[in-house]
Amino acid sequence: MIYQVYVRSFLDSTGDGIGDLAGVRAGLPYLRKLGVDGIWLSPFYPSPQHDHGYDVAAYQDVDPLFGDLAEFDLLLSAARKLGIKVLLDIVPNHCSVEHHWFRDALAAPPGGPERARFHFADGRGADGAEPPNNWHAMFGGPAWTRITEPDGTPGQWYLHMFTPEQPDWNWRNPEVPAEFEGVLRFWLDKGVDGFRIDVAAGLYKHPALPDSDDPEADARTRDSVNPLAWNQPEVHDVWRHWRSVCDEYAERDGHERLLVGEVSVPTAREHALYVRPDELHQAFFFDLLGASWDADSFRKVISEAMQDIAGTGSTVTWVLNNHDQVRTVTRYGGPSTEGSGLGTARARAAALLMLALPGAAYIYQGEELGLPEVVDLPDDVLTDPIFRRTGSRARIRDGCRVPLPWSGQASPFGFTSGAAGARPWLPQPDNFAEYATDRALADTSSFWHLYRDGLQLRAALPQLGRGELRWLDRQRGVLAFERGDGLICAVNFTTAPVPAPVSGTPLLSSGPCPAGVLPGSTAAWWLSDQ
Repeated sequence: MIYQVYVRSFLDSTGDGIGDLAGVRAGLPYLRKLGVDGIWLSPFYPSPQHDHGYDVAAYQDVDPLFGDLAEFDLLLSAARKLGIKVLLDIVPNHCSVEHHWFRDALAAPPGGPERARFHFADGRGADGAEPPNNWHAMFGGPAWTRITEPDGTPGQWYLHMFTPEQPDWNWRNPEVPAEFEGVLRFWLDKGVDGFRIDVAAGLYKHPALPDSDDPEADARTRDSVNPLAWNQPEVHDVWRHWRSVCDEYAERDGHERLLVGEVSVPTAREHALYVRPDELHQAFFFDLLGASWDADSFRKVISEAMQDIAGTGSTVTWVLNNHDQVRTVTRYGGPSTEGSGLGTARARAAALLMLALPGAAYIYQGEELGLPEVVDLPDDVLTDPIFRRTGSRARIRDGCRVPLPWSGQASPFGFTSGAAGARPWLPQPDNFAEYATDRALADTSSFWHLYRDGLQLRAALPQLGRGELRWLDRQRGVLAFERGDGLICAVNFTTAPVPAPVSGTPLLSSGPCPAGVLPGSTAAWWLSDQ
């Protein structure tokens, strides 16, 4: 189980209101107590922070906002002593407008080799005043921005599938893959355990850059669905090469390095192509996150994953939340149930279900506390580029990125020392006091203890190793399956209690679970008597 650390919101060691690498290091004992196997760190590289670090200006350094390379080495060493692996977030689809190669491209003439590292093209129409094609960016607006040439005249356009501050790399230029191999080796030589790969189905675009039949699809869905911009067949060659680099290091010292991709593709079958034996080790399976709350929907996405992805020999990589999604408690219950009631019960049940499934599990920071989405942030504190680009609050991501509460009854809840009057970079609501880690650890019925107990059993029970999943007959609205030798997981997706689907020894439940009964919106594990 890997824990996603959103560095700027985890723990602030300097009092400037922004989390940092020293704060992550200070929080490692907490994560070890929870029982995680590793952490995935959000980008901490030098960046103008237009998209909170996913606009990278330099890939082999640390932004002073978060520390320096010496502090990173201390973090890596501390994690190793605690047996916690460290994965870095790498962003190969695009960089920052402040990357020195992009600055070189702006200074170069049209057709120069500096521009060939990106997607520069002449505009259409009179005087080239229209974009080269009709694609729209995922965060709103055209996917092209026109530059002013060094001589002051209106010039070419460059492609950016997210924001104008994030120009897309041209992976058909051999300089780009060579540069990223150097980035991989830099961090692998430092001792990292692997990489989470941002936009892993991206990188290559259709070579002709033609018009799309549905140019606003990405912006409308907030997903990478334009078939001309994503999931091109050449991208698999990149992952085969990166896998060979990681295998080279593993053969050298016997320590496997992990590649896990953010892969957004239409079907589980296409997803499976990314985790073939010579490509990525893992790829996030987002269909579980997107499944509606009913037994049939969950069974369908789990069955497809087990058939198409596990069939490649890879593990399915389950997720319920990340830094781009509405927090689970709120997503399952809606804003009217923030942090309590139905949303909480469903989120607890979903967590226990995920931990019972074969494969890897990733948890986003704060999910182990049951944090709700912060839905009422004022417009003037919002930082998400989606809001800046569209003026709409629909699907903005700031609400799941509010800094964690650690202790106390009022903001900053131990997140920052608040030196010189500094406040958390996003305001924390008063009700975060209910979810602070000190209270969670003291309350044995908390989300934190549910995750901790589930992870302890996950590590201790051989049935939860590589045993197959077998579906069991159950009444409508209940999902039940067996792992290994008689370990049963059952989830009641209805709101009414039902008879327990198995007789046996109860191991763990997401809520109060009387003998012989499975309450509504509850999951439970048993060892079967049969």
